[in-house]
Amino acid sequence: MTTSPIRIHPARGLGLATVGALVLLGLAAGPAAAHAEVSASDPRALAENVTLTFNSEAESDTAGIASLRVVLPSGITPDAVALKDAPTDWKLAATADGYSIGGPALATGTDAEYSITVRQLPDAKSLVFKTLETYSDGKISRWIEVPTNGEKVDNPAPVLELKAAAPGAKPIAPTPSPSPTPPPSDAASAQPSAAVPSAPAASVSAQATSEDDAGSSTGAIVGVIAAVVVLAAAGAFWWLRRGRSQA
Repeated sequence: MTTSPIRIHPARGLGLATVGALVLLGLAAGPAAAHAEVSASDPRALAENVTLTFNSEAESDTAGIASLRVVLPSGITPDAVALKDAPTDWKLAATADGYSIGGPALATGTDAEYSITVRQLPDAKSLVFKTLETYSDGKISRWIEVPTNGEKVDNPAPVLELKAAAPGAKPIAPTPSPSPTPPPSDAASAQPSAAVPSAPAASVSAQATSEDDAGSSTGAIVGVIAAVVVLAAAGAFWWLRRGRSQA
């Protein structure tokens, strides 16, 4: 018995192909759909006491967001930032070039949203806040790429576009940093004496001395062995000559 080939109506075949293409496109674009964003209560250059709100979309199906690490743009120092609102029990800590914020991991699929207050925005056209997003399973999403010339990037950093400064707006004086503590008057006496080698230096010196002693002892032993060999060879040569003369 022969089976007749299955025929697909052209219109139906085109529909199936279209659905398949859309599914593949959706799978390919799925991970890139997540992103991090920033908005401002007053998006103007030199604006003061501005609230910045950040939103990092969750992209993991198995873990929740546990912390965020943000690099501040030029013109905003870590000491000019204060936490305004965040998920329960999340804390903000200053870093050398920005801040980190985190706490108990959020539920899987929950976006991380928080806000900070900035003393003053710098005089710029746009601000970039590069962000590292860490999940409870250790996975890290890096939103650090900066689009240029309108080109799209896979992991764009949050960018805040600023409007022109208000008339008369001026940069406020930065917060003075604490002056360094002067050294005590007897600091010189506290310095180690150059005549006394430090512990590592003394140990290295002792090691070198022991190696020299070991080398001298080895040389003496080799000399004795060489002398014994020479005497033995001379004795053997004399014994052979004596035996031949007697024969």
